[in-house]
Amino acid sequence: MNGLTDAPLGEAGTGRIVRTAVADCRAADAVETLARGLGDTPFEIVILFACPRTDVAALIAAARDRLAPARVVGCTTAGEISQHGYAEGEIVALGLPRSHFIARTILVPDLDRFDGTDIIHRMIRSRRALAAEEPGWGSEFIFLMIDGLSTREDALVSDIALGLGPVPLFGGSAGDGTRFERTFVLHDGQALENAAVLVQVRTRCPIRVFKTDHLIPTETRMVVTGADPARRVVHEINAEPAAREYARILGKDPEQLTTFTFASHPVVVRIGDQHHVRSIQRVADNGDLVFFSAIDEGVVLTLSEPEDMASHLERELGRLSEPGAPDTILGCDCLLRRVEAEQKQMAGALSRILSRHRVVGFCTYGEQVNSMHVNQTLTGVAIYPPAEG
Repeated sequence: MNGLTDAPLGEAGTGRIVRTAVADCRAADAVETLARGLGDTPFEIVILFACPRTDVAALIAAARDRLAPARVVGCTTAGEISQHGYAEGEIVALGLPRSHFIARTILVPDLDRFDGTDIIHRMIRSRRALAAEEPGWGSEFIFLMIDGLSTREDALVSDIALGLGPVPLFGGSAGDGTRFERTFVLHDGQALENAAVLVQVRTRCPIRVFKTDHLIPTETRMVVTGADPARRVVHEINAEPAAREYARILGKDPEQLTTFTFASHPVVVRIGDQHHVRSIQRVADNGDLVFFSAIDEGVVLTLSEPEDMASHLERELGRLSEPGAPDTILGCDCLLRRVEAEQKQMAGALSRILSRHRVVGFCTYGEQVNSMHVNQTLTGVAIYPPAEG
């Protein structure tokens, strides 16, 4: 729990249209608490963001039965975002009512053996079916949840990009707190590892998919001179052992590199006219650097420095309220942003901003936007009330 509110667990929240509820991940009656909190509205789909201490197999099995006929999907987290901001030890449920949303899900059960062409064909068929069901609804998006320890996010979003057409995709990599041991996605009563779930949504609500980060590239650059791309491991930077050279550039002791160091001093790569973060997960025992996303030899990394997180977040979420405020924002917020906020004693301020702007979702091991897997961003979809109310 984040300690920011004493509101009862299960209390319904966010906007007039999208509903959310929370429950203690240890509670035996967690699913019943969530069902009561969501209310009696008929839901098209319910999305669960579960603390990794949750018995996820029991959760998804019970939720499938209790919340039927709504589809139920979800994933484990590196921290939750409830209607009260950052949270820990919770299950957050987000319900999309049938009055405003229709959805289809596609399960990718084995990320080591998926057929991108087959997934694209399924996406196209589902999109046509959704359009035939509600031809007057004009907004679409795809929400992806994927095993955050699979190292397959880059491959999946790249392979299915041709199937997106004009439909924006965003998503997050399932987390395991700060343990990095096991992550799960939830679908059709099952808790699955090394898997992904795509949720295709059509809605009468206007939507805006977005990505934002608070990082400013500097003039300091370094070159990856030795790497294992398949494992996202960098052996050498500037022809020197990776962790030692990164620490030297920062003016730090390589033995003192921590998650906070990586959160406060991330590196970015330039793709086209944009910079994208390539976050470092940890230092391996042999001094290699393990990354959260794709990395390869010859890549030029640029050191970046953070803006003030609170003022940046207020500004960026404020832009999503122009000209009108969203009903709800479904957000995927990188774990390293939360680590940085906690270390700088800004987590409370960020929680209040997230709550005020009606952000719910989860903290991730990485984020996806269209054809890219990225890090250290807040990515999501702002959902607005339809003009007719």
